[in-house]
Amino acid sequence: MGKIAFFDFDGTITTKDTLLEFIRFAHGNTKFKIGFLLNSPWLILFKIGLIKNQLAKEKILSFFFKDMSIEEFQQKSNEFAKEKIPALLRPAALKEIANLQLKGYEITIVSASPGNWIRPWAEKYGYSTIASELAISNFKLSGKIEGKNCHGQEKVNRIKKIYDIASFENIKAYGDTKGDLPMLKLANQFFYKPFRASKLE
Repeated sequence: MGKIAFFDFDGTITTKDTLLEFIRFAHGNTKFKIGFLLNSPWLILFKIGLIKNQLAKEKILSFFFKDMSIEEFQQKSNEFAKEKIPALLRPAALKEIANLQLKGYEITIVSASPGNWIRPWAEKYGYSTIASELAISNFKLSGKIEGKNCHGQEKVNRIKKIYDIASFENIKAYGDTKGDLPMLKLANQFFYKPFRASKLE
């Protein structure tokens, strides 16, 4: 029987939402602010529950990245993973992951953010990645998400497609928003907002 730990990325391992930080990195602060101002009606509709998370997210992705070549996008993602992600990481989260690896746990990052910048960072340390994937048409980003946004119940669906949960003796899960709650329920030991203090709450 194996051991596995599922970690949300944005806000759990990191101090900030990496999608927002990536947009700022890729386009600069001025276009970042203008883009979110222009798309604020969609964000308001999402906040008050009139549209779903995925639609709001696709409006943002379309504005900033539609028709960008996947080659350019991945290059920017690789640069972001190398240059920016290290400064966004929570030391307590990294310590917990290292301790789990010493105990023989497989580490899997499960994120609603695109895997394009999470995967290069995670692979460096031997972590697996389950994340939202961006739709591509003619080698360019369409502005849409391929399939469903990896959020809420979809995190569980993706996990179960890859792993036989019943084969694990110990399952830990870590998250920081209500979108992580279905994933946390998979575990026999879970932690909600665990790294906001110097030790696990």
